[in-house]
Amino acid sequence: MIPADDPVRLLSAFVEGMDLSELYATYDRVRKNRATSRQMLKIMIYASMNRLFSSRDIETACRRDINFMFLLEGMPAPDHSTIARFISLHLSACSKTLLSDMTSILHDLGEISGKTLFIDGTKIESCANKYTFVWKKSVTKHQARLFEKILSFIEECETLYGIKVVYNGKATLHTMKRLRKKL
Repeated sequence: MIPADDPVRLLSAFVEGMDLSELYATYDRVRKNRATSRQMLKIMIYASMNRLFSSRDIETACRRDINFMFLLEGMPAPDHSTIARFISLHLSACSKTLLSDMTSILHDLGEISGKTLFIDGTKIESCANKYTFVWKKSVTKHQARLFEKILSFIEECETLYGIKVVYNGKATLHTMKRLRKKL
């Protein structure tokens, strides 16, 4: 029923290959006749791929959509409270690690280059607001302004607190800790 080259099969194989030990560690016990945490992660990622973010919408999709049923592997569809509980208690506790693992796997496979990296929460043609673009020139300009602000802040801290923060063009961890104590 589901074609061999369907994205849902790729997602399933991708998650099967991941190390989810940190996700499993968030559980104190495992209940029978329920979707496993691996299956829940699969449906959460697939729901995000299809722009389903509400737990009630995901529940409906698990009951009606054949792709979600494939990811659940014959288990009954979780209700909306189970989905919300999974997100708040289990997925949120290890989401950064899971996303970094996914990113490194995609980088190793050559699907993403890593040539340009944004770590400040910048949206680039996201689903949240697809009409917001980030241009390289504006990022470079804002980065230069940010460095100017940081330099002026460091100079101000050096004059106010009498601590030399930068030695030979580098700020050491020890001086930063001393400055933090004074602040």
